[in-house]
Amino acid sequence: MSRIQCPRCLRPQSHCLCPLIPSLDSRTRVLLLQHPSEVNHALNTARLAVLGLNNAELIVGEVFENLPTLLNQPGYQARLLFPGEEVQPMKAYSSSDEPMLLVVPDGTWRKARKMLHLNPLLAALPRVALAEGGVSRYRLRKAPGPGALSTVEAIVQALETLEAPTSFAPLLKPFEALIEGQIAAMGEEVYQRNHADR
Repeated sequence: MSRIQCPRCLRPQSHCLCPLIPSLDSRTRVLLLQHPSEVNHALNTARLAVLGLNNAELIVGEVFENLPTLLNQPGYQARLLFPGEEVQPMKAYSSSDEPMLLVVPDGTWRKARKMLHLNPLLAALPRVALAEGGVSRYRLRKAPGPGALSTVEAIVQALETLEAPTSFAPLLKPFEALIEGQIAAMGEEVYQRNHADR
């Protein structure tokens, strides 16, 4: 028998995260393109980011037929948050800068690369990168390398860089509660044995 699910955060009603999800305004528009394999993932951090940001949108797919329309948002300059050649470091907006449409692929690195391959318009976008040295709070998944962050963590770091000194830390509250809940569910001993030293 399945548990009753919250229709908004899609968590079991007994573990609903909605009271922790903020409602934050941002000058930056965030467009999350989520690989279908991430939709039912227990730790769907892209969904948490979109629920907490008023100027964000989540679209699920591998090939995005309406990408030209999605990327051509009047008043925004589209940038892809993804590593690559000729990547520009992010910096705070000046008063004259046009705000960014920050396009964020959500999936494993392999699946995100496939999404770029299948959507040449996406791959052709100018790329921006986060400052090096970000440390993930995602204690349940081994990071593929230094600076590898969950989707919501990457968005928070990006927005805090672009819109300094505004804080977007409240977006991390439901994420941290989700991690704590997963650790509690597996038990401290299992967590220590499988995840603590990563």
